Amino acid sequence: MACRSGCCCGFGPVNEDNARFLMLALFIIIYLLCGAAVFSALEHPKEKQAKDRWAQRFEHFTHRHNLSKKELENFLRHYEEANVAGIRVDTTRPRWDFTGAFYFVGTVVSTIGFGMTTPATVGGKIFLIFYGLIGCAATILFFNLFLERLITVLAFVLKSCHERQRRRRGVLPHSLGTGAGPGLAGWKPSVYYVMLILGLGAVLVSCGASAMYSSVEGWSYADSLYFCFVAFSTIGFGDLVSGQRELYESQGLYLLGNFLCILTGVCCIYSLFNVISIVIKQVLNWILARMAHPCCCPRRPAGGTVRHRRNVVMPGHFRTRRDASIDTDAINESETDGRRVSGEMISMKDFLAANKVNLAIMQKQLSETANGHPRPSGSNTRHNGFSGGVGALGIMNNRLAETSVDR
Repeated sequence: MACRSGCCCGFGPVNEDNARFLMLALFIIIYLLCGAAVFSALEHPKEKQAKDRWAQRFEHFTHRHNLSKKELENFLRHYEEANVAGIRVDTTRPRWDFTGAFYFVGTVVSTIGFGMTTPATVGGKIFLIFYGLIGCAATILFFNLFLERLITVLAFVLKSCHERQRRRRGVLPHSLGTGAGPGLAGWKPSVYYVMLILGLGAVLVSCGASAMYSSVEGWSYADSLYFCFVAFSTIGFGDLVSGQRELYESQGLYLLGNFLCILTGVCCIYSLFNVISIVIKQVLNWILARMAHPCCCPRRPAGGTVRHRRNVVMPGHFRTRRDASIDTDAINESETDGRRVSGEMISMKDFLAANKVNLAIMQKQLSETANGHPRPSGSNTRHNGFSGGVGALGIMNNRLAETSVDR
């Protein structure tokens, strides 16, 4: 791969993937160190105060009731065991009746795992291993299919808005049908618009759910927002768990609303995480391009006309925009490299087309074997540059490709 000024590039395809992987690993390590420093500064003083307060209360209680410290510690250990089994000072609902067990398996297959309920028997622990193996895989597949349909709807809506905007400007004649414009055949929505819409959706769901939890559970609104993020992102600390009281007003309605809020929130946050991961990958690509091509400068078109790409990182970087036809996208794969050199963020299509790694090839072979026949060589997914990608990212891009071709 050669830069535009003719100098040799520092990265080959394999070395670039390795460099991106190492840079991401370094970023995560630095991110973890910074997070540990922040949380330690915020939480460690309060933890120390709580320990000192508990030591004073423990000492006062043993003197007041004339108890030995060892006897009291043994009693408290028995209470900790009972606490793990779901026994609390305040009355709570049963953990292992059918309703409690259903709540438990929901936290298992969704990978939330609050931890307030865990199997205590050997049979339950063994069954959980096999149950979670199938249930988690099926739920991840459900999230991927949800993401596929969500991206389909968003791509169609954004494409319709883009077409309507072009008609108002007079670029497209009003007589053409939806998606029939000459410049819309290869059009695809910006990943940033998709991320913005998913982010707004996640915020709306979280705010609505937090209002419900703060009024029903008696939590503060900040604690409710905190619970929503912890639950929707499947972090699941378990310090705050909804629906654990023995009795609620309109209990059936609240339990149904709790289930729907968690399901919708997990789907939204899962989709948002996948889109954010694309943006992080694009930022890494841009950084690698700057490291590998310090001498390269973007060219201006010969006619002097400069058009902005919608995925430009910095306002000073431009490149010649080529016709976004589906037939030429697969042939001109070097366009991705040119975009990286120019300092622009790659689009979702180019991002996944540039990462045709062995895992994607293996996924294609497995898919062909499962279907009983190879994929046709003339299929759109091969010639429009959307091939490649694994899991949710591959589903997202394939759906974007189908939307841009079929609609």
